[in-house]
Amino acid sequence: MLNLPHDLYTAEQTRELDRIVTEQHNISTAKLMAQAGTAALASIKNHWPQAERLLVVCGTGNNGGDGFELARQAIEAGYRVVVFQVGDDEIKNETAAACDALLATGTKIQKFKDKLPSTDVIVDAMIGTGLNREVTGEYKKVIEAINSAKRTPVISLDIPSGLHADTGSAMNTAVKATICLSFMGLNKGLFIGEGPNYAGTVCFDSLNIPSALYKEFSPIARRVSLENDAAGLAPRERTGHKGLYGHLLIVGGDLGMSGAARVAAEAGARVGAGLTSIATRSAHGPILSVARPELMCHGVEDPEDLIPLIERANALTVGPGLGQNDWGASLFQKAIESNLPMVVDADALNLISKNPQRHDNWILTPHPGEAARLLGCTSDDIQADRFNAVKELQSIYGGIAVLKGSGTLIYNGETPTRLSTWGNPGMGSGGMGDVLAGVIGGLLAQGFPLMDAACVGVTLHGMAGDKAAEQDGERGMLAMDLIPHLRHLANLIY
Repeated sequence: MLNLPHDLYTAEQTRELDRIVTEQHNISTAKLMAQAGTAALASIKNHWPQAERLLVVCGTGNNGGDGFELARQAIEAGYRVVVFQVGDDEIKNETAAACDALLATGTKIQKFKDKLPSTDVIVDAMIGTGLNREVTGEYKKVIEAINSAKRTPVISLDIPSGLHADTGSAMNTAVKATICLSFMGLNKGLFIGEGPNYAGTVCFDSLNIPSALYKEFSPIARRVSLENDAAGLAPRERTGHKGLYGHLLIVGGDLGMSGAARVAAEAGARVGAGLTSIATRSAHGPILSVARPELMCHGVEDPEDLIPLIERANALTVGPGLGQNDWGASLFQKAIESNLPMVVDADALNLISKNPQRHDNWILTPHPGEAARLLGCTSDDIQADRFNAVKELQSIYGGIAVLKGSGTLIYNGETPTRLSTWGNPGMGSGGMGDVLAGVIGGLLAQGFPLMDAACVGVTLHGMAGDKAAEQDGERGMLAMDLIPHLRHLANLIY
């Protein structure tokens, strides 16, 4: 995804972009379809150079027109092509012209009966970004047949048929694509909700529309990246010392949960905090110091004992292993009273859900279950509209809201929502959230503004998870497997 545009749009915005291109810049829909066909054929040649047979499944709208164009060009290029047309609606306008041009090659367009023919690549050009109802009938049967051909790669044009372009929800069913080739503007639904399960590897082609057109739209979201967000990771002065790079204090680690605080603390240190301390139960201090002697571990049983530690800190991460009893609640209250920039995670989020409050100097990092408790709904509600959920979190609780999950979202109430396309399912194991909380805290300690710390922290965390998966695979990945990669990635800007 490194070469994808960073801006993401709603389905309505991409339709408006298409309208402006055709009406105000005199680029016909027919020409755009031809360019889409050319781009799709080039993608097939690039990804499956040995392919000789194509099955192109077309709908009756403009998405189908792209498919008819691809089929025509593929036949001219020497491919053996079978074309299915799905849907009973009348084919009109430019799509009809593309269909007629295909028929002029002598190709017969077939209807789906009960199974798909053997082929090297399936092209999904059935339903575009305008879908707003559940998929049923013939479309559903064809999608199920495509998904049953598990060994045959699938390329979806613009968006996998059946996927909602805004929410990333499968509308009863959706094509599971190997490649999704998106045109002109990336839809946010490809990267949130169930989108990543269906989109496969997302590719992009602008169809050569004027780049100035994009300036007429404010994106609904923008993808995070090190190259755009990580100016604060620039090379350090040669005379730098630990006092210049901040002091991070981790508050957490109730009895039996010292590991969470340790994981967060080491993550904060590995992204460059000059000093890192842990305020935890007295019984844990000696153990944690042995495991990682660079960390300064303090036993805190009385909340008043936390005050001198806070006075020496530049930023806080509160919540990893904190618990929800009186000890954790009292430490959390002292942390809030400090007015230091802080990351609020795990049990601290659960404490807020019981006693809601708003502050502008914190970064909240809930997963969907914690977000549901904060908003008084279910995790399914959160996942059904993650963009609305992250905005509601920020509106109610202030600061920066980071809604974790596939397509982590970051929102500060002002700028376009930021979205991470980094990370993988291997990160679904205990302690990963503690790593993120420590990383963001370490960046806050170094003086990163809240929004920058959240964006860079989420990016480093996801990229480290991807590096760990690349090295040893997704299954069995542990939180501490990210630590070596964090250090490396935090220095990539050099």
